[in-house]
Amino acid sequence: MKKIMTIVCLFVLVLIGGGCHSKDQSSHAQKKHEIVMGVTGGPYNDLFDDAIAPILESERYTIKRIEFSQFIQSNTALGEGKIDVNVAQHSAYMNVFNKENGTDLVPLVATPSVPCNLYSSKYTSKEEVKKGMMIGIPQDPSNAARAYAVLAKAGFIQVDKQVKSTDLTAKAITNNPYQLNIKEMDTNTLPHVLDDLDFEVIPGSTVEDAGIRQQLHLIELEKMVPELQIVAAVTKENEKTDWAKAIKKAYQSEKFRTYINSHNKDNYWIIPDISETENSSQ
Repeated sequence: MKKIMTIVCLFVLVLIGGGCHSKDQSSHAQKKHEIVMGVTGGPYNDLFDDAIAPILESERYTIKRIEFSQFIQSNTALGEGKIDVNVAQHSAYMNVFNKENGTDLVPLVATPSVPCNLYSSKYTSKEEVKKGMMIGIPQDPSNAARAYAVLAKAGFIQVDKQVKSTDLTAKAITNNPYQLNIKEMDTNTLPHVLDDLDFEVIPGSTVEDAGIRQQLHLIELEKMVPELQIVAAVTKENEKTDWAKAIKKAYQSEKFRTYINSHNKDNYWIIPDISETENSSQ
């Protein structure tokens, strides 16, 4: 009997200890003041450094940055808990990543976004399009869908109206009146083949990173849908932590809104509506 009682007591102590350990971990996640951010370069990380980090630092948070050469590495690290947050993807991309990798990344808050537009280094108007021209677009599924939507908006192609703009592929093209040769390629390759192609659909962040704005003529603006707005991303388990709430609050603050409005030359940024963001978070 004494042995049985001893075993029971030990079992209870283990359960209590485990519960305390679990509570300590939860408490630590809530109270931690170092935010580990995945960085891959580009305007979204620059905007975070210039405008969001100072707000967080004023609230006694410190920012640790871990650099990645490719964004997929940042997302993998986020899913594995090696970083806390990244800011360089839209929800459409995130949904595809979650599905393919079994991760539970969630959008914490919408941030200002740079659109994916139709450009050319040769032509200044979409009316200059001719039969058989070469068009370059990104090959990753979410940005390819954006590109097909931009080409349809420009009148270069017609697409199936039953297919969501975020799900468009080459198969959704119902009419290609100019018999355009649309080439899907790695996004980072697009700036290097400007003179080899007639038109290109390029994400704004890629244009900025490559420093090619001065070489391009803007032909057609993207119509941004909510699924394509850039978001700060975290894992589901961290969504309600104090530090995650602090990031969200910083992006929704009037201080940040004042900053972005004063640094939005030529309407480079598409700014999400703060009131809509706040309402969706309640």
